Amino acid sequence: MAERKKLLLRLDPDVYDAVARWAGDDLRSINAQIEYALRMALVAAGRAPRPRRRPSRDPEESPDGG
Repeated sequence: MAERKKLLLRLDPDVYDAVARWAGDDLRSINAQIEYALRMALVAAGRAPRPRRRPSRDPEESPDGG
């Protein structure tokens, strides 16, 4: 898994409280809720990141031949 980026984020206290309530309703951490909201915004704006390609588990494609 790729290393996660760290970010200091300053929020208006009312925005923080609203996100905290939303996170609680969705049973997520505040950090996970912010990432969820950002991903939704990226999709809505047509700027969603491309999914990362996972390495194949097919033995025929492995360098050692399985």
